[in-house]
Amino acid sequence: MIVILDYEMGNLRSVEKAVEHLGFECRVQPNLKGATKVILPGVGAFGAAMARLAPLADDIRRFAAEGGPLLGICLGQQLLFETSEEMGEHQGLGLVPGRVLYFPPDLGLKIPHMGWNEVRFRRTDGIGQGAKPGEQVYFVHSLYCSCADENHVAAECTYGLTFAAAVQCGNVWGTQFHPEKSGDVGLRILGNFLGCSSSPPSTSSEAVASA
Repeated sequence: MIVILDYEMGNLRSVEKAVEHLGFECRVQPNLKGATKVILPGVGAFGAAMARLAPLADDIRRFAAEGGPLLGICLGQQLLFETSEEMGEHQGLGLVPGRVLYFPPDLGLKIPHMGWNEVRFRRTDGIGQGAKPGEQVYFVHSLYCSCADENHVAAECTYGLTFAAAVQCGNVWGTQFHPEKSGDVGLRILGNFLGCSSSPPSTSSEAVASA
């Protein structure tokens, strides 16, 4: 069963509608019971989100370590990382090596980064399957993800600087943008995740980091 995780900080209904539109059954629930795939949406601040996720954090890590497909959306992608500097230093789930950082103030950018921007996929498999040059997706975020390993950057976007618009670290995927608000492009990306298979546990560099 596809589980959309409800920890009271996610844009749940729009994600649920997108999953159903693609023909998949899903449940919105506050735990991982019965999950074969998990979607972690998110709206709000990193620290508050991790505090709400605290009772589930070990279950999420275990699910990912056992090969369960996990997709983080927007703040949900950021929570996959090791740390965030949003309003202090906070520990994340540690599933993708790297940090969540503020856009540098000297770039003179309008923050939050909000609206449609071009995304450039580095991968043609997994999250990037079916991608075409020039595609645009919808963003709403004030911080960006910086991967410690460039091989985990599945797609990139440029807004003052170039950042990880999507990540793929084994069976752990993330999108900084909102696929459920990104039209046909977003639906294809979401469909890539919903149609993917579980992965066996791994001890390679692609394995989920333990926290």
